[in-house]
Amino acid sequence: MSATDRPKAAYSPSPRPNHTVPTAIQRSSVTRHLWGDEESGVVADLIYASTEAIHALVFILPPGGAFRHSEEYRTVFGADEVLHVLSGTMVIANPETGETHRVPCGGSVFFGPDTWHHASAHGDEPLQVLEFLAPSPASGSTGAYARTRPYLEHAVYEREADSDAPDTLRPIGDDEIVWHRDLGVRSGTLAETPQLSVRRIEVDPGEASTAHAHTGDELLYVLAGTLWVRARLADATYVFELGPEDACLLPAGSEHEYRNYGAVAAETLVGVAPNSEA
Repeated sequence: MSATDRPKAAYSPSPRPNHTVPTAIQRSSVTRHLWGDEESGVVADLIYASTEAIHALVFILPPGGAFRHSEEYRTVFGADEVLHVLSGTMVIANPETGETHRVPCGGSVFFGPDTWHHASAHGDEPLQVLEFLAPSPASGSTGAYARTRPYLEHAVYEREADSDAPDTLRPIGDDEIVWHRDLGVRSGTLAETPQLSVRRIEVDPGEASTAHAHTGDELLYVLAGTLWVRARLADATYVFELGPEDACLLPAGSEHEYRNYGAVAAETLVGVAPNSEA
């Protein structure tokens, strides 16, 4: 059978691993998923959690790899998203407007609903990107929503010099994060909308945060160092020791605190949805 004779891959929704109690999630046990087809490109996903409120995963592209869109896999959602580059360099584009950005390792980008997006791995390194998305696919914000949008027939990757169209992709570098001390530890905000809050939280050796809770679900992902998390929900207490690439899901209402018993700072990204503080 020739390539042109092969049947096209039908759309396959992402798995939705959910947790109703505080749960540690090690990278080795994360749900694996492949999505895409020949036209869109095939992407590897490590899905850490997909609750009724928040979706959090790491997607992986090989050196020179990319995802675009196809009839079956349309990359335009009814959600707020933050992408943070864990390794490699990402080139992200809005193929509807031509807006394109190069995001290095450690950088992030934010965009809102109805933003078409393509991404590629620039250079000779694999690309790994942490993604927070809210509202989650459980609300119909991804594949089901994309099918309600007009299909984008032609992609462009360059903006007209005299274009006055508003930016749809907002890169976030370290120098753009405004840091403060919140709950007794360093905290910097990457995105703050009614649907999604994403913050970078750093806990120095010997530090402990104030115990607190959110009205939305929290997914905490460890970037570096080792972090202990103690959580309480109803009459139960949960204690986790998390290292790099590990995460924990803290359902809405879980009182929790962070502690660092190590010799180096613990660096994390935390997504909360929905965000009642915006």
